[in-house]
Amino acid sequence: MVVLTHQFIHPFRLPLSPPPLSRISKTKHNSIIITSSASPMDTPQTNHPKFMDFPHLSISNKNLMVDLVSKMENTLSPDLLPSSLPPEVQYFQNSSATSQGTLLIRSGTNNSLVDCILGSWIHCGLPNGGALDISTLTAYLNSKTDAPRFLIEFLQNSPKSLILILDLPPRKDLVISAEYLKTFYEETHLDELRKKLLEISEIRPYISSSLYIRALSSPTAISVTIDCESGGAARLQEIIQDHVGPIAKDMLEVWLNQCVRIERGVDESEKVELKKRDVLVKKKTVEMDLASSLPRLFGQDVADLVIKAIEKAFDIL
Repeated sequence: MVVLTHQFIHPFRLPLSPPPLSRISKTKHNSIIITSSASPMDTPQTNHPKFMDFPHLSISNKNLMVDLVSKMENTLSPDLLPSSLPPEVQYFQNSSATSQGTLLIRSGTNNSLVDCILGSWIHCGLPNGGALDISTLTAYLNSKTDAPRFLIEFLQNSPKSLILILDLPPRKDLVISAEYLKTFYEETHLDELRKKLLEISEIRPYISSSLYIRALSSPTAISVTIDCESGGAARLQEIIQDHVGPIAKDMLEVWLNQCVRIERGVDESEKVELKKRDVLVKKKTVEMDLASSLPRLFGQDVADLVIKAIEKAFDIL
């Protein structure tokens, strides 16, 4: 949701969510229900899938995402507040239920280095009968440290192929910060993980069409297409389980051990610059990705609720 969604809306000619024949009402428990007056969705739905269900992912993808989220939450448990998202933001869908999504946000405590962690999955039916699935886990740190954040994102519209983004995006200019480059990208040997994946014949580099997104990435970013046309879905899942999974877990371990647990001694002037940069990146994320894609997928009312929740977590309201 937070990196590449907007790039996949136009190429797949996704159907527009129905325009405002909708209304907002409240249940007896004061939960907000958004429904279309011309849709059978007028009856509130129950037993919606949750974020950790990942109902549209294959077993290998689901197991990997569950492992990463669990590892992050368990390790950072003392540093995280409970999620306070309302039910209508934890799970959301458009009036025809062709687009569905979930959101997990947990903010950091006052004493931690964690700003927030954000997880999501989006499932969108395509006119050709297929579907676009995007699963994301990212973590932001606050201005008490200048360490990189964590990001993994899967984008898939075929059981035989997908795009993987896995990175520790930097929060400083690497050209003028040699120590930063050495500490987080050279001494951690992250580039070896990238090279290891590219040794697999079905994996090739993926280059985003957005220059801005490419500028945010680290020099060791894993941005690849995994295409198993000949081996099929079984081969794709084998690659996820045997190759992508271990590498993603190694990168998360690096982030947890080298970025979250080590004090960086950021002075007050640096904190001001870090906060300014972080706010700019968050605002651009909302502007370029969420504000352009969520209304198209879910309708304006649902999109507004989800975006507001993210802006609140990002502290950019």
